[in-house]
Amino acid sequence: MPGKTTSSNKAKIARRVIEVLEYFDDAHREATVMDIVRRYNRPQSSTSELLSSLVELGLLHKDPYSRAYSLTPRAALIGTSGQPELVRDGRIVRLMDRLVAQTGLSVALHAMVGLDVQIVNWRHGPRALAATRELSGGIKEPLAQNAAGLLMLSTVARQRCEGMVRRLNAEASELNKFAFADMMARIDSCRDPRYVFGPAGFGSGAESLCGLVPRQPDGHPLVISLIYGKDDKVNPEALLQSLSDAMRKCLPDPVVLAEPEQLPHAA
Repeated sequence: MPGKTTSSNKAKIARRVIEVLEYFDDAHREATVMDIVRRYNRPQSSTSELLSSLVELGLLHKDPYSRAYSLTPRAALIGTSGQPELVRDGRIVRLMDRLVAQTGLSVALHAMVGLDVQIVNWRHGPRALAATRELSGGIKEPLAQNAAGLLMLSTVARQRCEGMVRRLNAEASELNKFAFADMMARIDSCRDPRYVFGPAGFGSGAESLCGLVPRQPDGHPLVISLIYGKDDKVNPEALLQSLSDAMRKCLPDPVVLAEPEQLPHAA
């Protein structure tokens, strides 16, 4: 089966390239070969070769003295031309930075990939829970398992949404199966407010406030989530106000979320 083996190897290479690029964040401005090896449990020789290739492609810079790697502007700008304006001009990044600074909480940007929620970007706040320290971009889990997923499902036309929810239930483990009618009711409750409180998911045991990013293309919703612990003393109304104010300041839609007094029950 040489064709299948070749395709599998190409997929592994693509995955490892993305892993390297996503390693870098506010806490990891530079990386050595061994940093990548330890984080992703990869062979040292192939990791070193991969990093050298990314340097040749202009995606990484290698310091000749420390031998540490860092991202180049090309890595940041690839693909931006075809993105919505608020992604292309950096407003979504400014929104996340503003929320981390204002609340001290971790902030995540989520997208919908098939029937999964994917973390597009994760910003660790100074009040971040230990259980979320290892969360980063690229991680996925089924839409029905966290609040961001329910909010994204609420953007889908109801008939198609029902089909997606039935499939999610059919493919879920016994532990994660749910009552269809209850799940649809939870999704429907998110449709008008454009935000929801509920589980952050991804095995974190954390809670979240999730808000829809306005003016996204049909079928490609983005959700901003503020992540906090169940035992944290969080004022829901104040947290929603912070999210709404930050969206109003950083994003183009002047009215993006319902007023705090319309808070629904948690999802």
